[in-house]
Amino acid sequence: MRHNEPQSFLQKLYKYRTYLLGLVILVVGIASIVGVQAHQKNVTEADSTSAVRAKGPTAHAIQAQQKQLKHKLTHYLKSVTADGTASVSFYNLGPTAGSSAAKSRTTRRLYKQGQLAASANAHTPAVSASTYKLFIAAYLFHQNHLGYYDWTLTEKDGFQRMIVNSENDFAEGVLDAYGLTTLDDFIASEGWYSPTFVANQASVTTAYSLTLLLKKLALQQAPFNHAHDRQWLLSLMNKQIYRTGIPAGAATAKKGTVVADKVGFLGDINNDAAIVTLPNGQRYVLVIMTHGHGQTGFSGFPRMAEITTHIQKMMYDPSIVKGLNK
Repeated sequence: MRHNEPQSFLQKLYKYRTYLLGLVILVVGIASIVGVQAHQKNVTEADSTSAVRAKGPTAHAIQAQQKQLKHKLTHYLKSVTADGTASVSFYNLGPTAGSSAAKSRTTRRLYKQGQLAASANAHTPAVSASTYKLFIAAYLFHQNHLGYYDWTLTEKDGFQRMIVNSENDFAEGVLDAYGLTTLDDFIASEGWYSPTFVANQASVTTAYSLTLLLKKLALQQAPFNHAHDRQWLLSLMNKQIYRTGIPAGAATAKKGTVVADKVGFLGDINNDAAIVTLPNGQRYVLVIMTHGHGQTGFSGFPRMAEITTHIQKMMYDPSIVKGLNK
């Protein structure tokens, strides 16, 4: 009787090679399909993530951040005006066109003009001191556009001294020539607080009215809608010599910040009204009106500088936009 010799392992592999090859092909095929699907899923997820990042934060996220910033700012402004000796008004203008800030979609959305505006005591009438000279400038530009006023060399010199050095003779001459009522009527027609000028009384305005005026100046709106006039006034405000208030505070918050402002000081009154431009192109209007606290001369200017520094750091911290873009 013959016995079959047991087949070796290699012989068995050879015998069933066709089946084994098919099995290998099947396994490789399944693995390939699974791998392709996983890759496609990863690509889809990556594309979705990239799309979300390119699109930026949601409208809800932007609105939530705006609400939070306004809440913090309003709380701070209430704290620095609580004793009734200060008025503060803040208005964000948005980034300048073409600036680095304007190139960021998130920044443009978050800092959209006016969305972060806040104030405290801003509608309370207060002694304007020399900030009233901004109303004089607005009136003269208006008259010039109508053809009722000519800029002679003498007028230009007086106007420059009025803004840069805060000298009084030119402004007082305008009030005498046109009359207090005429100026008040013009101011009222612009939607600003009136009467500002009352005989034998210090001129009065509000932080809100000065904010409205500076907003028009910044946005080249009438009566500042002539580019040459606007640039002339802004250049003079950039050079005004009393710079220990808002200009100092803004520079402390961010080196290289540019401030075009008009100050006022009279007795214990220290005021500053400014258009502020950060190095990245962000812009805002800030008006601070103060009195009391034993202020004399310019002793209240550091107080205004401190308020400015706090506001600018709070509202324009770079980490805010970075956090939204995560």
